[in-house]
Amino acid sequence: MLQHGKRPTIASRHGMVAAAHPLAAAAGARILSNGGNAFDAAVATAAALNVVEPYMSGLAGRGVATCYIASEKRVRTLDFVGPISKNFPIDKLSNRSQLQRGALAVGAPGNLAGWCELNSTHGKKKLPELFAPAIAIARDGFQLIEFNIEEIQGVAGELAGHKALHPEWSRVYTAGAGNVQPGFVLKQPDLARTLEALASEGPGLLYGGALGKKILDRLTELGGCMVMDDLLAAKATWRDPVSVTYRGRTVHVPPPPCEGFQFLLTLRILEGFDLAKMKRNSTEHVDTVLRAVRLAAGVRIATGVPAPQKLAEILSDAHVETLRARVRDGKPVIGPTEQWTPPQEPVSPTDESHTTSFSIADNEGNLICLTQSLGSVFGSGIVVPGTGLCLNNFLYWADVNPKSPNRVKPGDQLPMCMAPSISTKDGNPILALGTPGSYGILQTQPQAMVQHVDFGLPLQQAIEAPRGRLTDGAEVYLESRLPPEVHADLRKLGHNITTGPEWTMKVGGMQGVAVDPETGIFTGGCDPRRDGYCVPA
Repeated sequence: MLQHGKRPTIASRHGMVAAAHPLAAAAGARILSNGGNAFDAAVATAAALNVVEPYMSGLAGRGVATCYIASEKRVRTLDFVGPISKNFPIDKLSNRSQLQRGALAVGAPGNLAGWCELNSTHGKKKLPELFAPAIAIARDGFQLIEFNIEEIQGVAGELAGHKALHPEWSRVYTAGAGNVQPGFVLKQPDLARTLEALASEGPGLLYGGALGKKILDRLTELGGCMVMDDLLAAKATWRDPVSVTYRGRTVHVPPPPCEGFQFLLTLRILEGFDLAKMKRNSTEHVDTVLRAVRLAAGVRIATGVPAPQKLAEILSDAHVETLRARVRDGKPVIGPTEQWTPPQEPVSPTDESHTTSFSIADNEGNLICLTQSLGSVFGSGIVVPGTGLCLNNFLYWADVNPKSPNRVKPGDQLPMCMAPSISTKDGNPILALGTPGSYGILQTQPQAMVQHVDFGLPLQQAIEAPRGRLTDGAEVYLESRLPPEVHADLRKLGHNITTGPEWTMKVGGMQGVAVDPETGIFTGGCDPRRDGYCVPA
């Protein structure tokens, strides 16, 4: 049925890029049209996002990808989150708020390693061509669009309070004004030069080279603990995915220490309920999904980083059936959704869900979903002078609570709440789906999956469907496009509902590509909660 006022269905036979900014999606699509494959397009898209969403991700961030590799006829994942710094002063830390900004929060940049690994292992093009769109946008500038302005303005006041960080941040992103207005053209000549140098010299410029030394010198000046060995340890690692079946399809995500298994556990729980027979967006539908999400979050938090045998037990029929029984019993489900907290001591998370996810398909059969981040908006707040690089604050996501059984250790792999997913059916790729949103990533993807798979919505409409974000205790932030009576009924069932606006980025910014296995047609889905766009090749 035609829906006026909604985004159209974007379809193509030749390739598709769904990303969080139109210029980045166009950069990837250009590479596909010029003979590159999905791995090449992923590098071009990621690099362009560095320029047009500098607060969300960049080569000095970290991330993870899930890929269907057509030449190997299998799904693999690429982890470029990297280990915690060996000198990380865990004994001096007791609360994650100590790591929200500044040098101690910075994890070794992994995104560049990930991009280069995708390209060198499975790509066809060279870095100068792949970085060219990002370099041109950075050098020539682009006019900020609505979400750009909202993000920069939203953090300008807070960063102004960090006297050691603010001058360079303001110079690079606001031309020294401290804020931006509609019509502002953002030029990043330092970043253009950095990307040109990396395209020419390769990733060794960062990992062991002059660019890496420049980053380390700035961090040392600001009291950081990172050393060159940490940069050299920031390698991209291929791993086999962890997967479950859901309604006849197999859903794959990265394995631990990635925390995407929460998404899979939620799907396993929900498969025990005939959601398709429920009224879509009804109290019964939403209550069932919210209960499953909270239970799965509780298991993930109680488990920490599970070994393969433990993960198999978590996803087993016997364990999942106990969780399904808990969904059915109707008693309120109350508990943490973020990190471990002492009993009776819930913690309300800050709104630090600044990440980006994109999905790409090509006509060779490859399908990629990649999620990358700086952590918080503008990460650590540190912009390295003369480079245009904003450094991440990934260690803000490290559990540093001295009482927590999941407390991290220096040198350990960092658990990360990302879940870029690839779904297959009969061995063929049919869906790439990912989102930003911090711990909400693990909650909102199953909500969209239910809309798409159980209720049969086309991907774009499934992404647009109203969603909720759970936080500790019984708290749920729910978009107001769900009927008021549903909000009221959910409160009676024990959910502490806060009614949000009709659309909110608090429930993510999802991008996906669906593949019709019969026709081979690619259909893109992009989230209007952000500046998402689908561009066909």
